[in-house]
Amino acid sequence: MDKQLSRLEQQLQFIVEIDKVKKITRQTYLADLSRKENDAEHSWHMALMAFILKEYANEEVDVLHVIEMLLIHDLVEIDAGDTYLYDEEARKEAAIREEKAAQRIFQMLPKEQEKYVYDLWREFEDRETPESKFANTLDRVQPILLNDAGDGLAWREHEVNIDQVMTMNHRTKDGSNVLWNHLLEIFEKHMNQGNIKRS
Repeated sequence: MDKQLSRLEQQLQFIVEIDKVKKITRQTYLADLSRKENDAEHSWHMALMAFILKEYANEEVDVLHVIEMLLIHDLVEIDAGDTYLYDEEARKEAAIREEKAAQRIFQMLPKEQEKYVYDLWREFEDRETPESKFANTLDRVQPILLNDAGDGLAWREHEVNIDQVMTMNHRTKDGSNVLWNHLLEIFEKHMNQGNIKRS
């Protein structure tokens, strides 16, 4: 009984710890521009997108596995913070910070769950399986849809240009050609509107 309680306590401590992800503010505005979203909202949004949009994955995917990755992958930002996609300097150190965060946060779980969750996070980062490719596609699509809905405000604020956009998003097509082609239309629209700078 004590052993089960100890396991349960570990799991509950982890669940309380990850509540902190609700405080990590991203650079993406909500669609109505009332405020910026947080990591928990971002993860929830993508989890819904995973089963709504699964038919557009390039390969057949286990959608539950995709959702698991989407719910786990940003937990490292509790320690590492959110790194803005187009901030090249900050991104240089992000991988080191995030690996350290993964080690600390996931080790709160019982050993086999720690390994499972860490492996999910690593799979997302490595982008090699059909599920991780699709999960990464959704991770790119979600903020772009919100930027589009919000008239490109975040792109204007950060003075983002099309070279940056293409460099950081081109692998979106690895998970879904259909969604990538839709993004290209969005980028073209926002270049025409002056929200994304031309090269």
